[in-house]
Amino acid sequence: MSVTLESPLSARPLDVLGVPGQINLDYAASAPCARVAADAVAELLPWYASVHRGSGKLSRHCTLAYERARQAIGDFFGARPDDHVVFTRNTTDALNLLSRALPAGTTVVSFAGEHHANLLPWPRASVRLPVPASPGEAVRALNAALTELRRGAPADRPVLVAVTGASNVTGERWPVAELAMVARRHGARIVVDAAQLAPHAPVDVAALGVDYLAVSGHKMYAPFGAGALLGRGDWLDAAPPYLAGGGATSHVGAATHDVRWVTGPARHEAGTPNLLGAAALAAVCTALTDADPAALHAREQALLARLRNGLAALPHVVELRTFGPDAPRVGIVSFVVAGRDSAEVSAELAQQHDVGIRDGLFCAHPLSRRLLAEAATRSGRTDLPPTALRASLGLGSTTEDVDRLLTALATLA
Repeated sequence: MSVTLESPLSARPLDVLGVPGQINLDYAASAPCARVAADAVAELLPWYASVHRGSGKLSRHCTLAYERARQAIGDFFGARPDDHVVFTRNTTDALNLLSRALPAGTTVVSFAGEHHANLLPWPRASVRLPVPASPGEAVRALNAALTELRRGAPADRPVLVAVTGASNVTGERWPVAELAMVARRHGARIVVDAAQLAPHAPVDVAALGVDYLAVSGHKMYAPFGAGALLGRGDWLDAAPPYLAGGGATSHVGAATHDVRWVTGPARHEAGTPNLLGAAALAAVCTALTDADPAALHAREQALLARLRNGLAALPHVVELRTFGPDAPRVGIVSFVVAGRDSAEVSAELAQQHDVGIRDGLFCAHPLSRRLLAEAATRSGRTDLPPTALRASLGLGSTTEDVDRLLTALATLA
């Protein structure tokens, strides 16, 4: 099965693969494969050979495809001329790479509402700000924290702000451009976890004024094991290689310490690269570049409104949220069914209705637990479960999918 979204500006339809009869509303965990990604891999497979390691025609073809993929991804995300685009496995891998590349003494400032990928890699001396009640409060809190950090500290002390572009729990969008402006004003850098934002909205590092961006292919309809870290090259070039091995060196002598490392993306891409993952992600980026972002956004927002309105009409369902109910968001909604265990609900949806959603704390345990407590207070209910449910939308989602979920929830409740 495939669901096709024709764009008036695209010569290639954006459709995703799927299984007939199965309703997939779990895009935020891993999006289904886009046909353009599958086609790119199928086209490249007969040529598959080494990258940067051979002079044969196959190897030269693959090397060119790999570097063209890097360029396409950099262009899609608005990389600046001196930025690096380093291929990684996923967003978690990208943020861990950046963590290893931080200059000595760097202070990292983040919020407690982050995914574990943007909480756990940072040094223990990091500053973790409370979850804000609104986008404006996030900007004010960051400004206050950076003002305090800079008071009496050396002007060249490195500071990195680590924030999400869109919450993987609630779908709420964070004020990235405003946070980046605050960071620049205080001489800090900023990295954005764009795992959930990039599949739903244009992300341009130069326009947003951010220093680093981390993305995952498996969130962007390219489930072939590739992600990327984009951003400033100076910290990356000064840091030891993320992986030590072939491809990251310019010279290896007889002595164990006689090694010279290259600069640029290859410094952190030792070993045989994931050519197919890079090509798949680049193919999706190219297809999205050719699409009509306004039309895609309007379609998703209509589905999201249908889903949220339908959930609000169910008396035993309570939505989770960090900001106000009207805050901008991407196609992600988390909720609970009062009096029902979330794991049991998700199992029943799958077994009895062929609807797949996520249950748990979504690898954002501090935030999810906080929002569950807030939902109990807001609703006045004492029978909310300790974990939540999450429905997430994407390119292949339809009104029929949303209605199927809502009907099933009404039956279960």
